[in-house]
Amino acid sequence: MLGSLTRSLGLTVFFFVLLGLVYPLVETGIGQAAFGHQANGSLTAHGSPLVGQQWKGPRWFQGRPDSDDPMATGGTNLGPRSKVLLQDTRKQDALLTREGIAPTPDLVTTSGSGVDPDISPADAYAQVTTVARARGLSVTAVRSLVKSQVQEPQFGFLGSSYIDVLQLNERLAALR
Repeated sequence: MLGSLTRSLGLTVFFFVLLGLVYPLVETGIGQAAFGHQANGSLTAHGSPLVGQQWKGPRWFQGRPDSDDPMATGGTNLGPRSKVLLQDTRKQDALLTREGIAPTPDLVTTSGSGVDPDISPADAYAQVTTVARARGLSVTAVRSLVKSQVQEPQFGFLGSSYIDVLQLNERLAALR
């Protein structure tokens, strides 16, 4: 009986070391070596390019009016006849108009996920004049920046062109 207990305890320790220590360390090493950027996360100084952030004021490109809370994902379930949706859309429209931005449908409505970090190139180009004026930059320089940030559809035909607002604003901050 004592022999069985010793063998059981030995196997338990062996598998604990193998599966609890060695295997996770090997997996972590492979992840760091082969996929360092992904393994270390996507956080930058201003947030993550995978999650939309709210940018305040005309000095920044605006994304969709989604939630700042990445845990609050999901659409609003407000239908096309919803008075709340209409009120929210009008409020966002007025805010953008005050900042001198010509509102587009994507800039006044939330995304399906609630944390979409991307806008269309048309949405970004609609904001170029306002951002350039607020920052004292030439419209040409800001337009060129927007053009450099356009991500084309995958394989040239899957999806549509888009711009990650966080990455665009980080490049904009570097223009000073």
